Formats: sequence, C-alpha cells, structure tokens
Amino acid sequence: MRYDTISFLSDFGHQDEFVGVVHSVIRSIAPEAAVIDITHGIAAHDVRAGALALARSAQYLCPGVVLAVVDPGVGTERRAVAVEVGDGISVLVGPDNGVLASAVALVGGATRAVELANPDYQLPRLGSTFDGRDVFAPAAAHLSMGVDLADLGPAIEPTSLIPGLLPVIDIEDGGLVVEVLWVDHFGNVQLNIGPDDLADWGDPFSLVIKDRRETIAVRPAYRSLQTGEVGAILDSSGLMSLAVNGGSAAEYLGVGASEELRIEKLDGPQGTSTPVTLGRGS
Repeated sequence: MRYDTISFLSDFGHQDEFVGVVHSVIRSIAPEAAVIDITHGIAAHDVRAGALALARSAQYLCPGVVLAVVDPGVGTERRAVAVEVGDGISVLVGPDNGVLASAVALVGGATRAVELANPDYQLPRLGSTFDGRDVFAPAAAHLSMGVDLADLGPAIEPTSLIPGLLPVIDIEDGGLVVEVLWVDHFGNVQLNIGPDDLADWGDPFSLVIKDRRETIAVRPAYRSLQTGEVGAILDSSGLMSLAVNGGSAAEYLGVGASEELRIEKLDGPQGTSTPVTLGRGS
C-alpha cells in the first residue's frame, strides 16, 4: 500500500535545521509525498505534550503515515517503532515512549507493529542523537512508497508498546481534582474533563488554585464572556477550557500544563465572576 501524505509532529522547533533536514530526507526517498507539519512547537522533551497534541489531531489527519518525534531517550535502548492502525489505513512512526499511544487508541488500536531495525531502510548514522533523520524519516518515506511494514523490522506485540499516561479526575474531600492538559497559544487552559464531568458542580462553580479561589461560569463562546472575565468554554476537543475574553487565562490564573486544580460547589448565593485586568499575572 502506498500513502501520499506524511503528517509530521516534533519538538524540534524552527530555530535549527532539524525540521528542514527531515523534510529533505523524506523528499529524497518519496518525492511525491505531501508532508503536513502538525506542529514542531512541542516543548523540548515533553513526551506527554506531544502525545496530547497528536491525540487532538488524530481524527482529522489524512490517512497515511504519521511521523511523531519527541524522543528524549534517543540513543538509548528505547525502541523505534512503526504501528499500523485500521488494517493499514495509516501507520504511525516514532519512538516507543508513549508519544504514539493515545493517538493509536483513539483510532481503534494497533493491527500490526514492528521495531525499526532493518538498516536497509535507514540512513548511515554519524552519531546516535538524530533518529528523526536517520531512522524515523526514512521509515516514513519508504512506507509511503509502498514498502511493507514487515520489511522494516521484526514484528512486536502491539500490547507491548509503552502506553500513554493521561491524568484521571478524582473526587477528594468534596471537590473534583482536575489537571491542566494543555495551554494553547492564546492562553486558554484545557482541563481533563468534559461537560458531563462538570455538570454536578454547578454553574457557576468555584475553582481553587493553591490558596486562591475564583468563581467560574460556563459560557458558550469566548465572546459570551465579559471583557476580562474568566469562564469555562467547551473547546474544539470536546473538553472544558478556562478562557479570558481578550486575554490569557493561564497568565491570569498563574497555571501551566500538568498543574492540579480543584473544582468545588459554591457555598451560599451563586455570586458572580469578577472581571480581571488583562495582562495581570499571578
């Protein structure tokens, strides 16, 4: 099977030559393949952030090869893998460190997986620090040209792949403990809960951040918030995000990815959300 699209995600950034080199390696092997850059802005070495970005994107990516390289374990014993999903509709290529796992699960699970161990489909290595160039890009390109998955290396049991580690919500001492999954470019703070998880806690509800408490109302859109108001919005991933109309909720609340927050019911009168001064930090 040939694939005409390679979707590429990494933590390489754009300051160095890494992304361009990977593009060129792919083009030298598969000149007709279209390479779509999902993002290269994942924080360096942040496997969880890469896994979440890939999971958010997975159902919207063109069928084909998905190349995901967030690889702090490069040069170690961690496996380089290719994982087929949907009986060959797509193949995900990357390190076996959890970066692929959530996306694989979202699209129905793996049907085959191999370890990338065949040097015939790799570049000669000058060192052990750039498997994105030497191992993963050639594998993605050869797959797009119709090389069978089995030719890239020995089969491995899909259940042996490293799972993704996603936070779960917890009810503790009468409150809902949640976690920040992601802060986007606009400062919107995505939580690991959907609207059903929030339903039992009222609208508005009380948000506790360390020793600080905010009253948060659920709104249908950013512009439904008053200027400077912090509110909860159902985002494009179907999860609840904290947002400020015209500002950064992350900056105002002083929170970042992986931080725990607490949701409680309001005591007494419902009260109101207090507009904030835009640009104010924690």
